[in-house]
Amino acid sequence: MQRLGKNIGGYKGEPIDILKVLHDIDAAMAPKNWVRDQIHLPSDDPAGEATFVAFRPTGPSARKRVYLSSGIHGDEPAGPLAMLQLLREDQWPADTALWICPCLNLTGCALHRRENARGIDLNRDYRHLQSAEVRAHVAWLQGQPNFDLAMCLHEDWEAQGFYLYELNPDHRVSFADQIVARVAEVCPIDSSPLIEKWPAHNGVIRPAINPAERPQWPESLYLITHKTRLSFTLEAPSDFPLPTRVKALVSAVRAVLEML
Repeated sequence: MQRLGKNIGGYKGEPIDILKVLHDIDAAMAPKNWVRDQIHLPSDDPAGEATFVAFRPTGPSARKRVYLSSGIHGDEPAGPLAMLQLLREDQWPADTALWICPCLNLTGCALHRRENARGIDLNRDYRHLQSAEVRAHVAWLQGQPNFDLAMCLHEDWEAQGFYLYELNPDHRVSFADQIVARVAEVCPIDSSPLIEKWPAHNGVIRPAINPAERPQWPESLYLITHKTRLSFTLEAPSDFPLPTRVKALVSAVRAVLEML
């Protein structure tokens, strides 16, 4: 499978109509027994009527609790599309409850750019909480239980193939290599020894990070500090066709749920 060669200096691939995607997600979720949380951002925010939307389970507690998010960078359309496919298919393990945030950066997705309408990279804002979106997201997370595992769906316009970050500070049994093996069936894997300046092996990065020493926190550092002890950031390669990137993320999520 050949790279498209489009992404020079940034993401130059296909945009999506994020409002339509979210409408389709709502339609997929409407007949299901989930709680839909909708939090309006402050009225002085340039997002205007933009909202932060999340879905969470109702009824008896399941044995496992899993968190999923996408759309925190507006130039990474595969994440929300993968979320839509997963929600439409509705094939979740019977003993697992899911908390789902399908689009954390509505204004960025509408503008087809990484940052939100104020120019803030939301995925660097989880320590100082400068943006209305991240403040709303953190407030919502504080009202949820802790999770057994978290997955953040992303893309990387510079990547040679799919890769992932694993945050596993308690050294629990890892199944990152199995995730990569599953994704390799539908998408090339980035085998570079260094990815984003981190040592990598067969598409897996296990960064040694002390959150207290990081001046800026991505969503995954907030989650590993406050909500879970195992987190995967899944990175599809943006310079491959959009359907391939969606398949990569969907395959990764399915693999995690099957192995959890």
